[in-house]
Amino acid sequence: MRIVVDCRYTRVGRHDGISRFTAGIVTELGKRHPLTMLISDHGQLEMLPSLPWQLVSSPTSIREPLVALQVRKLRPDIVFTPMQTMGSWGRNYKLLLTVHDLIYYQNRTPPRDLPAPVRLLWRLYHLAWWPQRMLLNRADGIVTVSETTAALMREHDLTRRPVTVVPNAADEIGHADLPRSRPEGHRLVYMGSYMPYKNVDTLVRAVAALPDHELHLMSRISRNERTRLTRLAPQARLVFHDGVTDATYAALLANATALVHASKAEGFGIPLVEAMRLGTPVVVSDIPIFREIGDDAALFFDPDNPESLVAALWALERAGEWERRSAASVEVAARYNWSDSAEKLLALMRATAGGNGRRRRRRAR
Repeated sequence: MRIVVDCRYTRVGRHDGISRFTAGIVTELGKRHPLTMLISDHGQLEMLPSLPWQLVSSPTSIREPLVALQVRKLRPDIVFTPMQTMGSWGRNYKLLLTVHDLIYYQNRTPPRDLPAPVRLLWRLYHLAWWPQRMLLNRADGIVTVSETTAALMREHDLTRRPVTVVPNAADEIGHADLPRSRPEGHRLVYMGSYMPYKNVDTLVRAVAALPDHELHLMSRISRNERTRLTRLAPQARLVFHDGVTDATYAALLANATALVHASKAEGFGIPLVEAMRLGTPVVVSDIPIFREIGDDAALFFDPDNPESLVAALWALERAGEWERRSAASVEVAARYNWSDSAEKLLALMRATAGGNGRRRRRRAR
């Protein structure tokens, strides 16, 4: 079986969510089966494992609808891509597409780093369901990263193709001595963007009501957004890191009271897994995906009610509660690892490519 993995969504310099998913999956998959990576920038190789690769056009190129004409020269039996928009016209191989979430149907602001024409197409694409259905139904199978997204796809009747859950996971960002004891102080950590659906305002308002707590905001932030959050609740103790290394992030998590997240929509929840792996409890919004990922280790609150978050944080103050949540977090986080996800994806590839191989042998005779 000849496998090609589309790695063109890998960021140069530092991973985002889909880039990290790509690198995590292809690294473990490459340990189990020979494969070729597709890249569109030589800089991507620094973020990927040392495996055979082929340079093709960018996924944001006007050539994308016909990218299969470039890929078929590699004579793959199956191609896996971590997105759902890979061009498929002219392909003669099996194709697996990935849907991470359906967030942008309700929150149509596209990622800011995309070129202006792509951002426009992004908005138009998410105005209706039919473009997604058309793309997905042209594939041979669909991968998604959570049971929550799989359920939403069924609810909206997004595809006639089989949908397989290949869970996302988190990289090892550091180590903590386990089991852990409750750290001194009340240090809260938030890792994520500042897009409106992330609902960071609820975190800030809650911390403003807890004068002995401080909120560490880890991601890069614009000057305007930093000013807005500061003015939102001047009494809140906010620490803006404006981007951190993995080592700094891990050190802060390993000494934090909790990771907090008030998002109203997510496709997975990598920060939850990162925190729980280090034995740091997570206090998160009560949405289906966080229920799936955090399970009985997490504490949940109403994302529209800062007082609900305050109450959840006070619950961690009960005798033995922090230690109990910490131990449960480590157990839950162990469910999500790239090794198991790669095994599931490889099994799906073998089942999907089997028919393709039989047709080729019949033609050869």
